[in-house]
Formats: sequence, structure tokens, C-alpha cells
Amino acid sequence: MILQTIERYYTWALIGILLLNLTQRKIPNSHKKRTATLYIASVFLLFQLGLITILAKEWNHYLAIPLALLCILILFLLRKRAWPFKLRCVECSAKLDFNHVIGGDENLCKTCWEAAHPEPVGEENPIEVTIEAQDASSVEQIDWESWEPGEVCVITYLFDDDRVLLIEKKSGLGRGLINAPGGHIEEDETAVEAAIREFKEETRIEISDLEMVGILNFQFRDGLSEKAYVFFTHAYSGEPAETEEARPFWVPVSEIPYDRMWEDDLYWLPPALEGKHFEGYFIFDEQTMVDKRITFKTP
Repeated sequence: MILQTIERYYTWALIGILLLNLTQRKIPNSHKKRTATLYIASVFLLFQLGLITILAKEWNHYLAIPLALLCILILFLLRKRAWPFKLRCVECSAKLDFNHVIGGDENLCKTCWEAAHPEPVGEENPIEVTIEAQDASSVEQIDWESWEPGEVCVITYLFDDDRVLLIEKKSGLGRGLINAPGGHIEEDETAVEAAIREFKEETRIEISDLEMVGILNFQFRDGLSEKAYVFFTHAYSGEPAETEEARPFWVPVSEIPYDRMWEDDLYWLPPALEGKHFEGYFIFDEQTMVDKRITFKTP
């Protein structure tokens, strides 16, 4: 009687799985998860066919137990392909919404996915900014939802016990100021890949195990606009060496020279050092900060 009931409603379970698969097709970058639901549906179908055979042949109903164990074993052996689903972001551990649980093969939240896949900036129009944004004196005057940065870059802070590696910029934007190593994201390059490459180019140090802690959005009065992804890491190999771009040096975290850094650093870096994640919006007139807005959250 129990097997008849299971078999009667089992078709609805299969239909539910296939409807889920159709939903996944609408979500970008979900090939692995769509394949996974088909694996699950196939094992469920195998179990249903086994139940139908047991009932049709009037075999002992206890044969359903080894059948179920066989299906569980198949799912276990195929677990890497049949169960790629995560409930939390693999980068920041934030809780994923339904669409990101069933779709998105990388199991990243929206913020971490955008950090890993920044939109490339076209060369024909490198500065995509409205006159209103250039002339704004308050961050509230800018529609940040439609705002497009002309440049996308990364900044990485390397920590070793109670000290952090900083650089004195020798060229480019911020020349003469103290900052963390970083630079622009190249085409077909993720933010993490760019951070590792730029760090090595400026300091000769290899880094790994990066954690994204925040996003900075800059609008300059001269038309320059930048989005920067900020990373922290403690994993590295090698010794810092001066390069054409920068002079690296270690400094105690308690002695970070904020007076020689970009003005915005003073407002987001100390909370970030305490473990808070953030997103900041800033207007600058050359090296002078005109206005700011920063939101913090504890991961």
C-alpha cells in the first residue's frame, strides 16, 4: 500500500524537478546546475521505474529498500555533478537568494559575482559620465544605479601579523601618495586575477586567498570615474622590492599614515580593519574629497 502511494505521487516530484530545470534556463551562467537537476531527475526516474517493476511483478515490497539505497549510492558517487548547490556565497558567506541557489554555477552573491566579473570598459568611450555627475557637489545628486565608471580597478591590502604592506606611488593617479598596491582590470580578467597580477607588478610579491571586503565608487570633477574592488589577504610569498611604479614598505597597522593617503581611506579603512564590509561613494576635485557616502555591514 505504501509503495502504491509513493508511486502514485512520484510523478509530481519528477514534474517539479523538470519545472525547476526550466526555471534555471532563465538564469545566466547556470549550465552545471541545470545539468545537475537532470542528473537528479534521472535517478528519481530510475527509482520510479524500479517501483513500477516491483508492483507489476508483485515482488516483495522490501525490495524497494535496496533500490532506494542504490539510488542514494548513485547520487553520492555523482555528488560533484548532481549537487553543486550552495545556500551561502562561497566568497563572503552571505545568504543566497532562491535564484542564486538554483542558478549561477559559481555560487556567488550579486556583489561577489560583479567583483569577479566586472564589466569591461570600452576603449572608444573610456569615460562614460554625464555632465550632471561631473558637476555634482553631493553624492545624492548622482544616480548611482545608472552611473557607469570609466575605469574599473582593484586595491589589495596584504597583512602580516600586525603590519600591512603599503606603497608610495611613483607614477599615475595619486603619484606621491601612500596607497595599497592595485591597478586596472584588463579585458577577460577577473578582479581577483587583476589584484594578484597588479600586486606582483608593483611589489614583486605573490599573493593568494584574497577576500573582497568592499567597493569604492569615485566620481572626479574632471570627468574621471572609477569603481574599485578592495581585497584583504594574509597569504603571500617573496619579499617586497621597489619597482618603476611603486616603493613598497611594511608599516604597523596602528601607524597607517592616513595623512599621506587619499582622503576617503580614513573613513572606510578603519571599519574594514575591524571586519566590516562596505560600499562607498565619493566625489573628488583632483585630490580633494568633496562629498562621501559609505554603508557598512558585518559579514
